[in-house]
Amino acid sequence: MTTLSRRSLIKGSVATVALAMTQRPLSVFGFDAPATDEELVKFMPDQMIKDDRAMVKWDDLTDWITPTEQIFNVAHYGYPEVDSTTWNLTITGWVKKPLVLTLDDLKKRRRKTVTATLECSGNGSNPGFMGAIANAKWTGTSLGSLLKDSGLHKRAREVVFFGADTKEEELRSQKFDMHFSRALDLDDAMADEVILCWEVNGEPLSAKNGAPVRLIVPGWFGIAWTKWLTRIELHDRRFMSKYMGREYVTIRGEKTGEDDGGMLWRETSVGPIATKSIVARVTKLPDGDLKITGAAWTDGTPLKNVELQIDGGDWTKVELDGKNRSKYAWTFWSYVWKNPPAGEHKLVSRATDKDGRVQPALTDPEIKNKRTYWEANQQFPRRIRI
Repeated sequence: MTTLSRRSLIKGSVATVALAMTQRPLSVFGFDAPATDEELVKFMPDQMIKDDRAMVKWDDLTDWITPTEQIFNVAHYGYPEVDSTTWNLTITGWVKKPLVLTLDDLKKRRRKTVTATLECSGNGSNPGFMGAIANAKWTGTSLGSLLKDSGLHKRAREVVFFGADTKEEELRSQKFDMHFSRALDLDDAMADEVILCWEVNGEPLSAKNGAPVRLIVPGWFGIAWTKWLTRIELHDRRFMSKYMGREYVTIRGEKTGEDDGGMLWRETSVGPIATKSIVARVTKLPDGDLKITGAAWTDGTPLKNVELQIDGGDWTKVELDGKNRSKYAWTFWSYVWKNPPAGEHKLVSRATDKDGRVQPALTDPEIKNKRTYWEANQQFPRRIRI
């Protein structure tokens, strides 16, 4: 797979790809399989992805589980070469029994598989970068169980994860050889679904996707899913690495008064996934109706509904797939548009979760007053011509 750097994300030069459609029927969406004479309606040319990078290409999406070769990857400090036969994981810090474990040691522990959607926190930041997302079955062993076995000290408050990838960084006029690192507070790290993963979709992790072991944090953006994991430390205070406190920090403003136009600016570390949806695919049925399908996802909060707006009209609830469901996985949805008129049309979806969080429009203050590209969960119009 092709290297995807942070610089590429910022420039918006990243594009997405999928394999050509295979024999898998559209029934994997949880709906009836299409008739043989259904016709794919392509999105307008400025929304078509033409690059060959490993990501989801929405209008070709036919699988609830993303094929392993299409799972995107992001490298902040390049791709380290890690020998799984000599690799080990150190657990230290505020623990009573520091541990050093090999891959075989981890594989002897109880296996756990979690179906979860992995999304890059920059996904959706521009029309050319909409496929940095994947829904997969991740297999490994419980992080919480392992931490308990290390004998957590009462002072332990934060769990810090270090990868094998390194880079020289300059901080306060000094240079340091830094490992990529992220952290979770202890409660988040101890959640049942958080695992140390060595297998995806029944296959060993690839080198590009963090082999031999990566962290899986369902419901969180991919930046929290530390790859090439080598070290876990228990700290008694907040950890503020580059990718916790300086990068992957969202800057968002809120007006504080109507008269003076003042803004209160907030900086928040990128963490849980934002409620989001997209129109993924449109097909023309034999009778001329259009079948519109898409996907929606959250941080694990149940979906309340997904709605579709056509050409700026009223919002209409769509049908949610009831066959393929998992708490931290995306949900497919569909809608049949009866007797659509010829011409160009705009299709927009929005998701709402049961906590009342609504996917915002591009003009909503939540997005309009955001000054960084992370957490771009705005509604994304798709245009077609029939």
